[in-house]
Amino acid sequence: MNFVMKAAMGGGPPDVGKMLGGEEKEEDPDAAKKEEERQEALRQQEEERKDKYAKMEAERESMRQGIRDKYGLKKREVAEAEAAAAAEEVAEGSLTRPKKAVPAGCGDDEEEESIMDQVMKYLPGPLQDMLKK
Repeated sequence: MNFVMKAAMGGGPPDVGKMLGGEEKEEDPDAAKKEEERQEALRQQEEERKDKYAKMEAERESMRQGIRDKYGLKKREVAEAEAAAAAEEVAEGSLTRPKKAVPAGCGDDEEEESIMDQVMKYLPGPLQDMLKK
């Protein structure tokens, strides 16, 4: 018999038999039990994986803490919380958003004048007279 005849009689690959209207095989009575065991094995593997990565993360955190202690650093969450608290303290009495910090020397009129005076010292006399007017 060739392959075409087997497929036509339902003896070929399972997909071909179903397509030609062949009867479906009865499910294995233990299939539900096997599926349940497979699901349990997958759950167990997932738990083992999570435990493994939790252990690795704990080791990393202890290493990070050692570095923080050695160099006197603060934990990122703690530093961010302190910065947020400081921003809230500044904005407590204000109805508008907090102003951005202005670096020293920016926008100070007194310093600008003193800088201008220093520049004027180095200019020739006629230029100084022109700029003063």
